Amino acid sequence: MLKRVFVAPDPGRLRLRSAARGVLGVGLAVTVSDLAMQSLPAAIAGGLAALLALFTVADGSVRGQAFTTALLPVAGFPVLALAAVLHDFPWVRDVAFVAVLGAGMYARRWGPRGHALGTFAFMMFFAAQFLHAVQGQLPELYAAVALALLASSAVRFGLWCYERRLSPPAVAVVGPGGAGFARVTTRHAIQGMAGGSFALLAGQLVSHERWYWAVGAVWWIFVNTTSRGETLVRGFRRVLGTVIGTAIGLVIAVPLGGAGAPTAALVAVCVFGIFYTAAVSYTWMMLAVTVMAGLLYGLLGVLNPGLLALRVMETGVGALGAGLAVLLVLPVTTHATTDAWIQRALHCVHACTSEAAARLAGSPAADPARYVAELELLLGRVRLSLAPLVHPFTPLRARKARARQVIELLDRCAREVRGLASVAADPDASHDARLAAACWRVEAAVEALIAPGATPVEGQAAATPHPSGGELALAHLHGLEQALKALAVPLQGSVAA
Repeated sequence: MLKRVFVAPDPGRLRLRSAARGVLGVGLAVTVSDLAMQSLPAAIAGGLAALLALFTVADGSVRGQAFTTALLPVAGFPVLALAAVLHDFPWVRDVAFVAVLGAGMYARRWGPRGHALGTFAFMMFFAAQFLHAVQGQLPELYAAVALALLASSAVRFGLWCYERRLSPPAVAVVGPGGAGFARVTTRHAIQGMAGGSFALLAGQLVSHERWYWAVGAVWWIFVNTTSRGETLVRGFRRVLGTVIGTAIGLVIAVPLGGAGAPTAALVAVCVFGIFYTAAVSYTWMMLAVTVMAGLLYGLLGVLNPGLLALRVMETGVGALGAGLAVLLVLPVTTHATTDAWIQRALHCVHACTSEAAARLAGSPAADPARYVAELELLLGRVRLSLAPLVHPFTPLRARKARARQVIELLDRCAREVRGLASVAADPDASHDARLAAACWRVEAAVEALIAPGATPVEGQAAATPHPSGGELALAHLHGLEQALKALAVPLQGSVAA
């Protein structure tokens, strides 16, 4: 877990820059909200709004990010008002909370914008429970959130908009499709409401005051998951991160007792940790979130060891609710999800190969680079889908070995594809008549993997690498062909193994 965070590659230092900008944006937002409102709850609401805006808004263009950020109050303010109005009507409030959870998950069908707006709406309802917001507080909360969004946007789109200097992002990876209940977002909405209902009821049995932590855990466990295995692993990691964060909170947050300056400094460290670790370790991100929550409770004057222990219990209830939902309500197996992602990755390999061959043949319109970027995203989804099988605690040793073999061979395919695209981009690379035959063999190898019963075509021996573009391209194509053939062993073996 330590290695995953501190040794994980950070191309272009994007994680570092995102984390530093997150601290700056959230810090400015909290400062502006506090100075304008002179209210601790308003400052906390403003800080949360800024964090969500910087963390969840992920449109492909800067213009799209700005537009989504501008829409956040449209999604969040009515929900915040609803939560405040229903403060004294617990049963109606509970039904509304579950409905908001389901609607927010369903909104993910509209891509990054839907996800950001759904998350913001859900977290506004959550924040109202955290702050015990009532109707009379709405004006100051609205003002604080609006000021915080303006301040964080000034940092993101004005002071430090590093995205303007980056290449266009790769095409967003959409989950395996379907219709009706087979659609990921529809299924997640139903599963989320089922898990959220369980978490809400069980969480209230544990605590009438802090039950909303269990519902919040259900929401965040479902993010970026498509199978029951992924959801169960994510739930485990959330509980683990919460337990470790609670232990750290006992050592750091409780002794501070809500002291202003040191608490603010440590909250900034936690915000940095949330942004920096999110892409590589959900456990570490949850550790940072848990410590930050403890520090905020210290500022509100209610922090004690019992409260931190209660947070662990509520998180466990949420993880249990999410687990039961994916196991009992419209379950999707890890194998089915993984197979869909692998097939998409293989099709992407073939498309990239064809584009590279066309580029080497002299077509200026051919561009394999866009498929290389898409392949990286798809392989990330394959790794996430296979995570339950390669988890240290999995009892299925044979499937664990097969899953690791699949990951290694797909990584090899990606390396060969990157090399092929690099050769194709070289203006000195010349056309070679053997490329068409080699690309045809790669196509046959892909078809043998995705079409049961197909027989891969035997290729010739690898050409000895030579500085000429044609020979280098043939070497990469041969390596790609061999990796695809080797994939037939783990992919076409018995699932029961």
